[in-house]
Amino acid sequence: MPEAVAFPENAVQVAEILRLATAHGFAVTPRGAGSGMSGGAIAAQKGLVLVMTRMNSICRIDADNFIGIVQPGVVTGGFQKAVAQYGLMYPPDPSSADFSTLGGNLAECAGGPRAVKYGVTRDYVLGLEVVLPTGEIIRTGVKTAKGVVGYDLTHLLVGSEGTLGVITEMTLRLLARPETVETLSVWFGQMEDAARAVSAILRAGIVPRALEYMDKNAISCVKNYLEGGLPEDCEAMLLIEADGSFGETTEAVKQIKKVLADCGGRYIESARSPEAANSLWKARKAISPALYTYGPDKINEDIVVPRSRLPEMVEKIRLMGEQTGLTMVSFGHAGDGNIHFNIMLDKNNPAQFLAARQAVDAIFDFTLALGGTISGEHGVGLAKASYMEKEISPEVLALMKRIKAAFDPAGILNPGKMRL
Repeated sequence: MPEAVAFPENAVQVAEILRLATAHGFAVTPRGAGSGMSGGAIAAQKGLVLVMTRMNSICRIDADNFIGIVQPGVVTGGFQKAVAQYGLMYPPDPSSADFSTLGGNLAECAGGPRAVKYGVTRDYVLGLEVVLPTGEIIRTGVKTAKGVVGYDLTHLLVGSEGTLGVITEMTLRLLARPETVETLSVWFGQMEDAARAVSAILRAGIVPRALEYMDKNAISCVKNYLEGGLPEDCEAMLLIEADGSFGETTEAVKQIKKVLADCGGRYIESARSPEAANSLWKARKAISPALYTYGPDKINEDIVVPRSRLPEMVEKIRLMGEQTGLTMVSFGHAGDGNIHFNIMLDKNNPAQFLAARQAVDAIFDFTLALGGTISGEHGVGLAKASYMEKEISPEVLALMKRIKAAFDPAGILNPGKMRL
């Protein structure tokens, strides 16, 4: 628990709070909606939690220049709906979009299903207004398509998990809204076949807007959302979206269906209506909270591997489940190699807890051996802090600490996160 909570309404109030914190040495933890998966908004060293949800204005949508200027407390899904009225799209689409805030999305560099085609949050951030821990209000970046003057502080701050500064305004890049979107579902008898189909689609030169997968355990949790339920002879499902002009989408779907059939896909279907497509996406986004049907606790990780190594990673997770006797569930953004693997357990059972921690270690080591990373979009926070040295060399970690000290000489901003 923190010792105090503040709800600032503007950048000046944030600056006054941070100046006090630096002068008196108390910790400040920035917080958006608190929906993060790695403990980034937890007051690890007590002090003050700085809740940014009152700074929730969409300041401007500039449809001519394809930018939006917004405050950090704006809910991501609300911003997406607002820009859609102008025929525009804000592509980053984390599963938490209905309740997570843009400030938190930037702090963690959120991803989501559309990343396979459109990239992640950092790809849509042009500029920022930021309050430094010492109280200065600065602006970084540009409001134009190009800009290379000075160091790229904007993208240093995006993904820094609230350890370098507090974002009080952001300039975001927008795209034209596609003419049409089509959603497909396909089932596979083996998880490995689904993973190979993902690589085959991308090797064919097709770039879907989303390419998600769910294993059988994941699907079982949310089968009520799926028309017809879960086929008994299937172990995995892919959820695929294509977008663009009507002609582009039609041709992409035709090619995708052919690749899926060649890879052993079964029951290949296009969603018959927007409602049917929404039901499929509700199923996908409901997986994480629904997993508690398998146990009272879970360890939730979000590894990323090169797409060509996805079949190996899926097989490794399956074998680890067999070896430990623990239920392991995998789903996620197969199109960019981002796997959400969850270990279900009772943390009060010492044997289960030890087996789960050893499994995480083994999975992380295997991920790095394949050329991957231990976190694609959840961040490090508290949950992965002890694993930083697996991926980051001592020299790079020392450089990060020097950067942290330059921004935050008193060490008051979100201390204890990312080992900084």
